[in-house]
Amino acid sequence: MPIIDVSPGVSIAYETFGDPDDSAVLLVMGFGAQMIAWHEDFCRALADRGRYVIRYDNRDCGLSTKFDDHPVDMGKFIAAVSSGDIPAALAMVPYRLQDMADDALGLLTALGLERAHVVGASMGGMIAQTMAIAHPERVLTLTSMMSSTGESDYGQPSPEAQAVLFGSKPADREGYVAAAENELVWASKSYGDAAVLRELAADSYDRAYYPAGIGRQLGAMILSGSRADALRELRVPTLVIHGLDDTLIDPSGGRRIAELVPGARLLLVPDMGHDRPRALWPVLLDAVEAHTG
Repeated sequence: MPIIDVSPGVSIAYETFGDPDDSAVLLVMGFGAQMIAWHEDFCRALADRGRYVIRYDNRDCGLSTKFDDHPVDMGKFIAAVSSGDIPAALAMVPYRLQDMADDALGLLTALGLERAHVVGASMGGMIAQTMAIAHPERVLTLTSMMSSTGESDYGQPSPEAQAVLFGSKPADREGYVAAAENELVWASKSYGDAAVLRELAADSYDRAYYPAGIGRQLGAMILSGSRADALRELRVPTLVIHGLDDTLIDPSGGRRIAELVPGARLLLVPDMGHDRPRALWPVLLDAVEAHTG
């Protein structure tokens, strides 16, 4: 697995699929998830449609740089945010979504790519939005999938999904893999598959089990604030994809993005939750291919 320096002190692990002469599509993964959550078969299928596909590990995840010098006590962080003590919360978290967006742009630069189509899922959609806002000249198109604007009135999780998201996971491999089934709470109702969730959890655990990064990534999301005003000014061709079964980021998050970005196209997918079930890959691949064409 190649790892490349993208800025002083930050190295990013990545993988590519397809012909480098084809249009580049950068896949940005979400909160706490490694690049392998973009299934290899999905990446190859997109590459077979004439795209040079790049997936990578965000900082503090997978095989990319870890920020061990900045431990985050999740209890204290959530207490500070809940009480409105934002200065205390800010002091706990060493980076923001903008830094994560800079990592992605640095990866493109290191790979010799001036511009790329950017597809982000969940927190990855927030990073992708941030890339397009800060450096629209480098983003050919934006696809924001199962994401939101950072506004508290949109895209909120159901109580059940929030409990699973913030709940602790067993540290042992067997318990960690078994606990992945809890994520069925936000999976698509028709296609959610506990076996698929367990398989990804096992692969992720074996590849790079690293729960310490989750608190810092969560802090980056929470403390980066709303992108609403900036999205109103965005002039990058934008596709918004959201599953109607999504209980982790309510579909109002996707609708709001499409409402704010001038000319954005909204694709609401029936039977899709906060996941990308294989049965819906043709829908997603067709949409991404058309948008990046």
